[in-house]
This record gives sequence, structure tokens and C-alpha cells, in this order.
Amino acid sequence: MIQHAPGQLMTVNGKKLWVEREGEGEPLIVLTGGPADSHFLLHPTFSRLADQFEIIYYDYAGRGRSEAPSEATFAGDVEDLEGLRKALGFETWNVYGFSYGGLVAQAFALEHPERVTRLVLANTLHSPEMWQRNHENINRELENQFPEVWDEILKLKAQGVHSSDPRMRSHFNIHSPLIRFHDASNRALMPDLSDEINPRDLDLYFRFVGQDIDWFVGGEVAKIPDFRPRLKELTMPMLILAGRYDRALYPKLQFEFKKAAPQAEFVMMEKSGSYSHVEEPDTLFPVVRVFLSR
Repeated sequence: MIQHAPGQLMTVNGKKLWVEREGEGEPLIVLTGGPADSHFLLHPTFSRLADQFEIIYYDYAGRGRSEAPSEATFAGDVEDLEGLRKALGFETWNVYGFSYGGLVAQAFALEHPERVTRLVLANTLHSPEMWQRNHENINRELENQFPEVWDEILKLKAQGVHSSDPRMRSHFNIHSPLIRFHDASNRALMPDLSDEINPRDLDLYFRFVGQDIDWFVGGEVAKIPDFRPRLKELTMPMLILAGRYDRALYPKLQFEFKKAAPQAEFVMMEKSGSYSHVEEPDTLFPVVRVFLSR
């Protein structure tokens, strides 16, 4: 069972958000992925930085331990991040956005650049187009490596079965060790999340990404702007992290960040897939520590 940092429900923009804090020093807010994951995806490893920084974890509205609002949206997640900053009393903070959290981080940094001391974008996306290409590559990998499973997927698709259907999910779920990790056996390094999963989160996931996400991006994600044209506007120190063996958010897509934000530092984690904080923590966290200490 994961050992949580001290936490509480805080009222932010009229919503009850679960917030945990550990460590002392300059604040670092870490934004988890999903868009329906809880903060537990990051907490066990980011404690490594708590000797030098105050780490703030939280669950987006309606996810994890946060209470369900009347609606949850991408724009709301960005507004809540600013609301949380105010509620915690920080003038500025360092922002680390992982996966979906990187989209929230980009929107926040563009809307409130004066509030971001340093920005880290880790294994993330720059647009709905990139999210679409992410799934297209997942499908290619499944078709090539698991043709027998791919045949079953196509049979279900021909029957009109959507991604949100448990029958379809059971087939697509086999992709994680193959596509998300440098070494498939590293899947075992992920923390046991069985006690942390809120059944509500799965329904919210498909509301955010669309009922047929394995084929077409929909929902809230489809409304997110393409951030590439504006990333050059960001003047705070920026670090972009990518995984060499991430076969979903693959390196060719990640290198598009280098073109869009040439002012940023770019680091390729050479023995990682999507989760460099799990597969290469001894390499990742010294890089992050040095960047945040400048």
C-alpha cells in the first residue's frame, strides 16, 4: 500500500480538491496524467526531491480523492491550478507536468507566466493531434506484435463496439508493457494502485477523451488548443523530458517540442518509455534537481 504524504480536502473554486504536501523549500507542484489518474502515480518517487523542495500533489476535480463537481473540464483543471496556488498562498511555484498534466502545465504557464518559476514538461503532448498520433502508433504496435489480438479488436469494431466497452478495453489494455516501457518487465516496478482506484475515474476518463479514443480523440481533449504556436512566448526556464522507448508519445513527436520551444532544455531519457520516473529515477531526478536549483 502506498504511503501518502499528509493531506486534506481544500476548497478551490467551490470544489473540494485532495491536496498532499511534503518536504520544505521552494514549492514544486506535480501534475499527474490520465486525464483520470490520481496523484498516486507520481507520489512514491517524487519524495526523492522532498529534501530540497516542498512537493505539492493533488487530484484534479472529480478524480482520485477529490470530490466530484457538477462537471469536470480541461479549462476547469487549468483554473483550479491557479485557484490552488492562491489557496496555498504561493506567489510563484515550479510546475512539473507529466503526460496529461503537461497539457495543464502548458495552458497554465501561457495564462499565468508570472506565476511559474520553472516549467518541466515530462512525457507529455502539445496538441490533440499528438494525442491522435499517439493512439495511431499504439494501434500499429498492437497490430504488428499481437496480430491475434488485433484481429479480435477489429471484429469488435465491426460490431460497433466502442473503446469504453469492457470487451474492447480488455484487448487494448495489453499494450502497456509493450509500448509504455523500455523493458516490458519494468511494468512490475509500477506501484500497486489497486487500493487507490476510484471506479468513478474510468467514466470520467472516457468523458475527457471520447468514447472511441482508440480510434478518434474526442471529449475535452479534442477541445484543447495546439500549444506549439505559442510555446516560444514562454520565457521562464523550461525543461522537456522524453523517453527513447516510449512507443506512444514516441521521440519523433517529442522532437516537435524542440522546434516549437527552442529556448527549452531537452533531455532524452535513454532507458525509459512513458514513465521515466519509474524506469530511470536515478538518472531523472538528478537532472530535475539540477534544473530546479538554478
